[in-house]
Amino acid sequence: MIRKSLIMKIFDAAYMQRWNDRLRPIELTELDKQAHKMFIAYFIGKFEETSHEFNWLEVIEGGIFELLQRIIITDIKPPVFYKIKSDADKYRKLNEFVFTELKTFISPLGDSFCRRFKDYFLATDDTLSKKVLGAAHIYASKWEFDIIERLSPEGYEIKEIKEDFVNRIEVYSSRLEGMRQLATHSSYRNFIDLCGHLRFQSRWAQLHRIPKTSVLGHSLFVAILSYLFSLEMGACPRRCFNNFFTGLFHDLPEVLTRDIISPVKRSIEGLSDLIKEYEKEQMERVLYPMIPKEYLHEIKMFAENEFSNVVTINGKHENTTCEDINHKYNYNECNPRDGKLVKAADELAAYVEARVAIENGCLSEEFQRAKWTIKNKYETSNIGGIDFGEIYADF
Repeated sequence: MIRKSLIMKIFDAAYMQRWNDRLRPIELTELDKQAHKMFIAYFIGKFEETSHEFNWLEVIEGGIFELLQRIIITDIKPPVFYKIKSDADKYRKLNEFVFTELKTFISPLGDSFCRRFKDYFLATDDTLSKKVLGAAHIYASKWEFDIIERLSPEGYEIKEIKEDFVNRIEVYSSRLEGMRQLATHSSYRNFIDLCGHLRFQSRWAQLHRIPKTSVLGHSLFVAILSYLFSLEMGACPRRCFNNFFTGLFHDLPEVLTRDIISPVKRSIEGLSDLIKEYEKEQMERVLYPMIPKEYLHEIKMFAENEFSNVVTINGKHENTTCEDINHKYNYNECNPRDGKLVKAADELAAYVEARVAIENGCLSEEFQRAKWTIKNKYETSNIGGIDFGEIYADF
């Protein structure tokens, strides 16, 4: 079972500053970067998913494992990290240290999860799933670097860093169709760019809060929680995939409408539905034309009606319950998605944000209200076998 300690450890990534030896116009955090990486991994992975070598759960778990590794080793500069990684013995010892530091946090998830975590860093990087994650990592880092370069184009090592990024992207472009598609289609690059813009939108923007988190970082937090809950309930691989990427994409429309807080949406009858309709219109007009038609339907499922439980029967989406999915539809061919579970993960993430803000001295009445409202809502809630009351009791 996922415990408070792991939830809070994942949230530590919101504090971690990237490029902190460079002049930056905005804060660049690890949580945001890892979130953008997973958006990019989804795009690249869609061009590889028909290969028998490719596995979506390896991509998802690899992204989670790499985030946890980064949280422990913090801000080791890439040249130093790659130097360590080139020495198999030193890299093994580094990851033994990482596992030792994380063991108490991840052990409640079970022996199988812990074993996969350890094996991931011992295995070769030459698998298709790891290539997709590697390419997404480089692309997301280069996206951040472009911001820094504009501010200081003649800065120390800027030229060398840029050349290294260009070389690494060329290598991945020679191996992955998705990278070649990004290179040749400006609309695809614009889609990735728009996803990245979610990092410019602050959560709880009207309130002073430490740490500040973005819609982008929040989306990854929700996605990870959704995936870990899915594992706990014994979800089939497709259900795990759908729940993770629904968590990741659920706030994508806000890149066009901004993050409108729930009290405002509830303040006027029908306002929430009006905003939802406007989001859909903007997605149809601006964002959907950027996405390959082959999987546009999938992103629509992730970003529209994202909190409904659905299965696919005879090619049509049907609403159902998490319990029915558990007992009747927990099969890949049913394409199940637990929207209610993703909603619970979304609100748990909001609860953590409010609670941490209060602990850090941000004593707004709105944080207090959000903290108690969310906790009271879920203290007796069980969704698909996940006892949320027990999770909130941990806090």
